[in-house]
Amino acid sequence: MSDQEIFEMPVLETERLRLRKLKETDVEDVFYYGSDAEVSRYVTWDRHQTIIDTKRFLEFAKGRYAEKQVAPWGIEWKETGKIIGTIDFIWWNPKHRSAEIGYVLSRDFWGRGIMTEAAKEVIRFGFEEMDLMRIQARCLVENIGSSRVMEKAGMSFEGILRKAMFTKGKHWDIKIYSILWEELL
Repeated sequence: MSDQEIFEMPVLETERLRLRKLKETDVEDVFYYGSDAEVSRYVTWDRHQTIIDTKRFLEFAKGRYAEKQVAPWGIEWKETGKIIGTIDFIWWNPKHRSAEIGYVLSRDFWGRGIMTEAAKEVIRFGFEEMDLMRIQARCLVENIGSSRVMEKAGMSFEGILRKAMFTKGKHWDIKIYSILWEELL
């Protein structure tokens, strides 16, 4: 798949999920989980205080789509058509054939294997369509749920980056995981 086609953000589907571009009409769904303090506890962004915060995020995503940059897929729950989270390549380096994924999920859907399902599909897309060699993901050491997602998605724990991220007023230790193309064979 060409870079141009990748940046078009093709719709990806799994048994329960549809990964697609976010739209302005998703604002209520995104605000629902984006305003949840538990959801934003271990991420770099602050809880959405008002719907305006969510609209700004959707404008950011729309801009990334237009600029042909890596951008979030909305995670649509097929059963209801609602957006329940996002997943994306935070960065992508075609020269080195590597990328990093990041994700967030509504608390209503935690513990059901949903994020693992989404992560596996994005990993598959990265290896099969983007010709990646390595995909990594990181999380705060305290984020046990995210660590489990990475492990269940087939990623290997590589180590802890000490005091590697400053967010929410302090430095945090970060766990790093990765999966290599040949590990999926």
